[in-house]
Amino acid sequence: MAELPSHVAAALRRLPAPACAYVYDTGALRTAVARLRAALPPATTVLYAVKANGHPDVVRTLASACDGLEVASGGELDLAVRAGARRIVFGGPGKTDAELAAAVRAGALLNVESRFEAERIAALGLSGDICLRINRNDVAVTGSHAMTGTPTPFGIDENQLATVLDTLPSSLNVIGFHLHAVSNNLDGTAHAAFLRDAITWSITTASAYGISLKVVNAGGGLGVDHTSAATIDLAPLSQVDVPHGVELILEPGRFLAADAGWYAAEVLDLKTTHGRTFAVLRGGTHHFRLPAAWGYSHPFTILPVDTWDRPYSRPSVTHVPVDAVGELCTPRDVLTRGQHVDRLRVGDLLVFARTGAYAWDISHHDFLRHPAPEFIVL
Repeated sequence: MAELPSHVAAALRRLPAPACAYVYDTGALRTAVARLRAALPPATTVLYAVKANGHPDVVRTLASACDGLEVASGGELDLAVRAGARRIVFGGPGKTDAELAAAVRAGALLNVESRFEAERIAALGLSGDICLRINRNDVAVTGSHAMTGTPTPFGIDENQLATVLDTLPSSLNVIGFHLHAVSNNLDGTAHAAFLRDAITWSITTASAYGISLKVVNAGGGLGVDHTSAATIDLAPLSQVDVPHGVELILEPGRFLAADAGWYAAEVLDLKTTHGRTFAVLRGGTHHFRLPAAWGYSHPFTILPVDTWDRPYSRPSVTHVPVDAVGELCTPRDVLTRGQHVDRLRVGDLLVFARTGAYAWDISHHDFLRHPAPEFIVL
């Protein structure tokens, strides 16, 4: 992991004890967008996937820096509208009638997930251009989560596409396909091949069914490694050829937001039990669930806090592996196992980098009703 930036450390040092906070850096968000744009084929549309981090300041920043936002709920749609997004695409397999109507009112492009969803849209008196989300038979790209090429609730089975098109309400006009296939892919060459295949498949399929193809939405999936500094190599993406008249849309979330966030929690206790040393934090998986959900150890940086004005002794450990655990009453409240520390004291802060995406937003905030972390936006 990269060294803790000085401005982030300074912001954390200003917190009152017991400290617990997320820090989001809007400058880092803009830098990530610029880095991605520089590596993409010309005129590629970049939409930030709000599900990665829905903090209003993050959403506003990325609504401005990107071409628009991708949303997957009525709540995210409301965030996007309030953020002034120039473009909104609405996806997700469980849209309610109210959400569908709100999306159309907001001018969002709908990614339709099933024939029944299309029927519901028409029954609501809604009409216009749509994209169909397709669960393709074969997708040669891998990552942390497979969305297509396997039984999932996402999209229309490729083998059922002809039937869906034959029965599609006449009020709806298909202008393209949504082909999001994978999350957190670290192989840039494989992702470029996926984009080429998505474009080729879309052109061939549109021609076969008489669709005037305008949009190929390849979704997200640009990966970062949460255990190291590794990130997908973007360079191969620049070699993808996008035909004139076809809009290629990408919907990154993790890639844009992960490195713009840090989660910090104060060490409340240090104890050794049955041969393992535990740093008990003012925080845990109810704030940052990803390590427990994915079964990995998220590395941390120690931010020393030298001031100690409390009327009791200050425990410390030196040269030992430490498990960073939270304040919840469950043995699964673990962020890191066995990370070596030279010195760690109660009152120091553990800072977890790359927590700007799928961190606070996917966590079970209300379990045990501990206070939420502070949110610092730089």
